[in-house]
Amino acid sequence: MTPPRPATPEGRAGLDALLADPGHALVAADFDGTLAPIVARPQDARPHPGALPALIALAGAVGTLAVITGRPAADAVALGDLGTIPGLVVIGHYGWQRWQDGELTATPPPAAVAEARAALPGVLRTAGAPDGTWVEDKAHAVAVHTRGTADPQAALDRLRGPLGDLAGRLGLAAEPGRFVIELRPPGVDKGSALTGLAGERAARSVLFCGDDLGDLPAFAAVRALRADGVPGCAVASASAESPQVAAAADLVVAGPGGVVALLTALAGQLTR
Repeated sequence: MTPPRPATPEGRAGLDALLADPGHALVAADFDGTLAPIVARPQDARPHPGALPALIALAGAVGTLAVITGRPAADAVALGDLGTIPGLVVIGHYGWQRWQDGELTATPPPAAVAEARAALPGVLRTAGAPDGTWVEDKAHAVAVHTRGTADPQAALDRLRGPLGDLAGRLGLAAEPGRFVIELRPPGVDKGSALTGLAGERAARSVLFCGDDLGDLPAFAAVRALRADGVPGCAVASASAESPQVAAAADLVVAGPGGVVALLTALAGQLTR
C-alpha cells in the first residue's frame, strides 16, 4: 500500500524526505480526533483499532515517534495503551508534561489556572450555561465542554464571551476547539512542543497529524521548520467541526481511520 500524496509541493517534499531518511524523521500525532475517534466523554476515548499496530511498526522505522496532546500525558498513555510502543515520546498539556520510557516529568501549573478553576462555577452560572455543559480539569488547564448540551454550537457561542473575559482577567488564553473552550497559559502550545522536539532530536524531516484548532500551531510549526530547511508535511484528520484544519493542511485524510491508514502505509513502505 502506497501512502497518499500530499496536495501541496511542500508537503510532497516533506513526505519524500521522510521516506528517504526515516532514521532522522520525526512523526507526531494528536490523540483525540486523530488517533482516537471523538467521543462524548473524554475518559471513554480509545484509539482506532489499527492505531497501535501502525505506531508500533513505525516506532522501529523512524528516528522519533511522538504523541502531542492537550490531555495529561499519563491519561493518553493509559487510554491508548501507549506504553507498549517502544521509544514513544508523549507530550501532554501542550508541552507542560512529558512521558517517556515509563517516566513522567511535569512543570507545575501557573496559579492563574487554579484561580480559573475556582471562578468557573460562578461564571457559568451567571452566563446561563445550559444543562449538559461540564468542566474538565486538566491540571494545567480547565476546559468547558458543550458537546453534551441540546445545542452545542449555541452553548459554545453563549459562553465564548464570558470565558474570554475570565481568561483575560487572569492572563490566560481562551482556546476554542471542537465544542470546547479551554483556559490555559499562553505561549505553550503544540507548535512549541513540536518545534522543541524537532530541535532536540535534530530531525531532518517532520510529519504531524491533527484534527482540531489546537493543532493549527503545530501546522504553523511545520511551515516554520520548512522555512528553516527542515522538510515537513501537515496532515489533517478531516472533521466537519473544524474545517480550518483541513484548509491549512498539506494532506487531508478521512478522520482517525484515514490517519491510521496513512501511518500503516508509511510503516509498510519503510519496513519492506
